[in-house]
This record gives sequence, C-alpha cells and structure tokens, in this order.
Amino acid sequence: MTEKAGGNTEEKTKGMKGTENTRENSGRECSEETVREAKTQYMTQEKSQGEYTLEDYYQIPDGYRAELIDGVIYNMAAPSPLHQLIGGRIFKTFSDYIDRKEGMCIPAYAPLDVQLDCDDKTMLQPDVLIVCDRKKIRKGVIYGAPDLVVEILSGSTKRKDMTVKLAKYAAAGVREYWMVDPDKKKVIVYEMEDDLNVSIFGFDHEIPVRIFGGECMVDFKEIWEYVSFLETKCRRGD
Repeated sequence: MTEKAGGNTEEKTKGMKGTENTRENSGRECSEETVREAKTQYMTQEKSQGEYTLEDYYQIPDGYRAELIDGVIYNMAAPSPLHQLIGGRIFKTFSDYIDRKEGMCIPAYAPLDVQLDCDDKTMLQPDVLIVCDRKKIRKGVIYGAPDLVVEILSGSTKRKDMTVKLAKYAAAGVREYWMVDPDKKKVIVYEMEDDLNVSIFGFDHEIPVRIFGGECMVDFKEIWEYVSFLETKCRRGD
C-alpha cells in the first residue's frame, strides 16, 4: 500500500514483502557491473568471492577501503567532498540532539568497522550510525547491529546499498535505515523495528529520527544549502 501525505512529497509503503523480495534478489542484482569488487592480490591466499573471512579482511593494507559481506570483498572508493559534508552534517545533528538530552546513545561515522552478524563473514563501514547499547562498542569495532544506519549513495555503491545492505541491515535487527541520494535529492527511510514502513522525503524536508520518537529532526534543506556550492562548482567545471 502506498500513501501520499497531503501537502508534501513524503510517500509511505508498509509491509515486509518488499524486504523479502530484496533479500531474494540481492545476490543477482548486485552484479559486477554495478559493484566494484576489491582486488585481492595483497591477500596471502587467493580465494573465490564468498569464501573470504575476517582474517582476509584484516590483511587489507591501510589506505584501502573495503567491506566484507557474506564472504565477498567489495572495493570502496574514497568518498567525495559532497558525500563527506552531507554525512558530517547528519552526524552533527544526531550528536547535538543526544548531547542536549544527555542520552546514552553514541553517534559515529566512517571509517568504523561494524561486525554486523557477529560472525567472521561480514564487516561493514556505514557512513553514519547510532548505537544505543554501549556494550556493542568494543575496541576497534561495533559488534552487532546499530540502532540506526545512514548510507549516502554514490554511483559505485548505490545498488549495493539499496539491495545487499538493505537486506543485511533488516535481517540483523537495525531499527532504522536511511539512504541519502544526493543526485536525486531524496532520502529513503526504512523503519524496520516492527513491520516495514518506508518513507521518501525530498531535500526540502525536515526528517524525523524515529528511534528518538521523532523528536530529533534532520533539516535537509539546511544541509543542502550548506553543501550546494559543491554542485554548482561541478556544473561549472571548477
């Protein structure tokens, strides 16, 4: 079912069916054409994708960014300035709210390892996250599912973020997942705590953080005004 909220561009979809389909299709949709797999020449033992473990992940040299998802190593390009600035403003909003409330939740941002499934086959690096169970924060890693994850989409990661990682976050127990698309100026918010509830916002909206009961609002109009000079420079070729 899809609803349109009167007076704004928010769209909502309820039901778990979409997530189930994503899980079924994520493997074949996330093809080599859309996800760049990491080169593994620095590994001591060459393996087939799907067979890599944390032991291999920790062999990746400093300076390389990669994620390990169900035994597959994915290359991650360095984030663009636009990507970094958007993520930084989102993190600041989360951090300022938690500080005002003297809350126990911890906001964080990449690069930070998240051992999502608590196994040796998956290690992710979300762009921004919130963890409210401090026992999950261990030396050098978040062990288990964060409460909220934000991924900022780019051409090289969009398909992975929208299929493979969506399914992984839902299955692991992430309560809320935001996908920020600077190209389309849209934010897709998945509330996954009970049933699935999906909302789509434009960059002219204030977006409520549902894990905080909607009290914390992220003003994407303000964020876009802050970062839009970068888009103007790109168009000019500066």
